[in-house]
Amino acid sequence: MTTKPDNSGLLVIDKPQGVTSHDVVAAVRGALHMKRVGHAGTLDPMATGVLVVGFGNATRLLNYIVDHDKTYLATIRLGQRTTTDDADGELLPGEGTIAEFPSRQTVEDVIAHHFTGRIEQVPNSYSAIKINGQRAYDLAREGKDVELKARPVNISEFSVSAVRYGYASSVRAGSPLVNAAEVAPDSAWHANTLEPDMQPVMELDVKVTCSAGTYIRALGRDLGDELGLGGHLTMLRRIRVGRFSVDMPNVMTAHTEAKTFTNREGVEVTRNRAVLDDADHAADHALDLVASAAASMDMLRISEQEATDLRFGRRIAHDIHTTMAAYVPETNDLVAIVERAKRGETKPVAVFN
Repeated sequence: MTTKPDNSGLLVIDKPQGVTSHDVVAAVRGALHMKRVGHAGTLDPMATGVLVVGFGNATRLLNYIVDHDKTYLATIRLGQRTTTDDADGELLPGEGTIAEFPSRQTVEDVIAHHFTGRIEQVPNSYSAIKINGQRAYDLAREGKDVELKARPVNISEFSVSAVRYGYASSVRAGSPLVNAAEVAPDSAWHANTLEPDMQPVMELDVKVTCSAGTYIRALGRDLGDELGLGGHLTMLRRIRVGRFSVDMPNVMTAHTEAKTFTNREGVEVTRNRAVLDDADHAADHALDLVASAAASMDMLRISEQEATDLRFGRRIAHDIHTTMAAYVPETNDLVAIVERAKRGETKPVAVFN
């Protein structure tokens, strides 16, 4: 892909833990001195990994990138539930100490039978889904009941790479696993001793490839419920969004910094902010508009005359069957996003000037 920066393009940012996706967008706005910046798909504050950020005219591509499939690495802790289904929430009381945990083989069988292919999934209450104009997480934080409907998602891969058994704090979510035990893949684990404020748990390192709209936190929660153990995520990393991956050569890294300020009520508040590691050269990491489109969808080569026609809203004589990006290769000019109008004709749905 070409990577010559323009006043429009895409950045692939490796989001750090502890900040929101909006915090990353704010950092890009500051680095590029631009207001027209957005991202293609929210990552929770606890999560790290691929966040595609668009600026200028490339923000028009973001809605298409959002719909791409994604790949995640995650750690699911079984034996504990939290309010948010991840380690940022509060631990929920269990129904008693769990003394026996299933084998790795049993867990993999449950995943294969219940959590692969097309499934129905109820999103997490603490999610960005809107209910009557309000975000679900805002309603949940206010203590209001949040009822979200199940929705179909597709899980094309849900594999287990490692399993650990041990003990974790019974009062603080996300605490380290201690006294880890080695168990054969076909053997269950029986917890023998229990220290004060500790409880036995089982951890899974997993890789998930899924359709847009899938909540990995909900997968961990539902797997735990299916096994009768409860579950939540202690780690989540997105390594791919469509054709954008965390190991692309131009990926931009960032880190988290704590910022302390006094609010309007005179109260001192400390919040995290995202800081780009190479902010002064952020534009050098960007894919130009044509390269951005090529990473987002299929491309259609057109002539200068066809470019003129599209920019005037006229149809051109191409028989396409999917949404494509029309460009002039000789001038590296992205002209329009186009769709099939009828057999043999293509129409513009968004034009780049």
